[in-house]
Amino acid sequence: MRVPRHIHGNGVWLPLGGQPRSIRPLLGAFLFLPEPYALRYVSTRGRAPELGFDDVLLTGLATDGGLYVPAAWPRFSAAEIAALAGLDYPALAARIMAPFVAGSVLEKDLEGLTREAYSTFTHSAVAPLTQLAANDWLVELFHGPTLAFKDYALQAVGLMFDRVLKARGSRITIVGATSGDTGSAAIEATKGRAAVDIFILHPEGRTSDVQRRQMTTVAASNVHNIAVKGTFDDCQDMVKAMFADTTFRADMNLSAVNSINWARIMAQVVYYFWAALHVGAPHRPVAFSVPTGNFGNVFAGFVATRMGLPVAKFIVGSNSNDILTRYFETGAMTMEGVQPTLSPSMDIQISSNFERLLFDSLGRDGAAVSRLMDGLKQSGAYTVNDAAYREMLKLFVGHRLDDAGTKRVIGEVYKSTGQLIDPHTAVGVHAGRVAKLDPALPRLTLATAHPAKFPAAVKAATGIHPPLPQALADLFERTERFTTLPNDLDQVKAFVRKNARR
Repeated sequence: MRVPRHIHGNGVWLPLGGQPRSIRPLLGAFLFLPEPYALRYVSTRGRAPELGFDDVLLTGLATDGGLYVPAAWPRFSAAEIAALAGLDYPALAARIMAPFVAGSVLEKDLEGLTREAYSTFTHSAVAPLTQLAANDWLVELFHGPTLAFKDYALQAVGLMFDRVLKARGSRITIVGATSGDTGSAAIEATKGRAAVDIFILHPEGRTSDVQRRQMTTVAASNVHNIAVKGTFDDCQDMVKAMFADTTFRADMNLSAVNSINWARIMAQVVYYFWAALHVGAPHRPVAFSVPTGNFGNVFAGFVATRMGLPVAKFIVGSNSNDILTRYFETGAMTMEGVQPTLSPSMDIQISSNFERLLFDSLGRDGAAVSRLMDGLKQSGAYTVNDAAYREMLKLFVGHRLDDAGTKRVIGEVYKSTGQLIDPHTAVGVHAGRVAKLDPALPRLTLATAHPAKFPAAVKAATGIHPPLPQALADLFERTERFTTLPNDLDQVKAFVRKNARR
């Protein structure tokens, strides 16, 4: 790995040498980069080759089983962050993502891509903020086509796939696992694309009816839904195993849309800057409460801090599948059985993206990360050294909420504000409220899904059945198309081989 160096005191750490120049009109006066320049990416396990952004996008999971992260973090100064205020969401997205795609074919018209990606969102602000109480805000991340926060990344990532594949004259087979929302957002972003076949695995009977139908009623010929007789973790394990099979991976030209793909994380960083700017950053720090199971959503916030955004605390909200909260309470990552809950997108016991935080917290020691991941696979547990754990606790805290509490919070928020929230958002609201932060600190809870995606839970809590938006009003009249398979890797691989266009 090349040693990063600092250029001109402007807050950007660069992995390559060369003479500085203005990056492009897109960035204005924000960044200066050397000529030639391309940001490189490294694996969290240290044994895969460094890649540029286009290869990371198409590769997804590193060949050593690790996850890709930038070789060095781009960084904005406080003045540069302040100057971002007032940009609309597509312009801000282009500014935040530009350093990460340096050297990519995407950098020529990144703002054109982001404007296209967010043009179909149903709110003109794209990600509006709603105030619940003094210094208590919701960041509404459900105005995309599938009514969940995954749209904010995948609508952009789908276009990125299109443009990079067109430039290379190649095609890919996407395989992904979903606990509910990733699948529909990925399908919506890639349906009908000539250079992509997509196979999404979901745990049979463990998503809401709306979540399932948003996936299974898409009629595009390049879309394949697989209902696996198992849990989300079983689905995720099979996806990782397909990537680990080098022959299968090469034959199928596999790629990923789960948050193991760096492009997903990169695009999610944007709404952390967006929300913080709207409540006073960088002139004062903020706190984020994030309902999460796989740690990808909250890790995007951590990336924002590495880029210079002042965040005092990330509050991780867990449901009864509380592996992350247990870790922050005890310092031990210990797997237990998965329990079905009212917030199924968090019904997870293997938080894949936590590996990225480990890598950064352990001084980017890929060998140390590999040992921990091997220990988790073999014994279902690991611990990190005390120094790394204490450093994490400076920024992260976890709180849990069971189903009864989830319904209670949905009801309380509706009674006090008239606002309907979904079960995942309720977990985040609760975690933020019990976190014992300075009351003067703005607290931003990510509202990760539209309440209409979980109508039974919302009605049980409030007596109100939240209607689907007009574009999805006939969802339950549409024909479903999916294949049910056992929790068997060989059968799933055979299905992919048979149905992928190559």
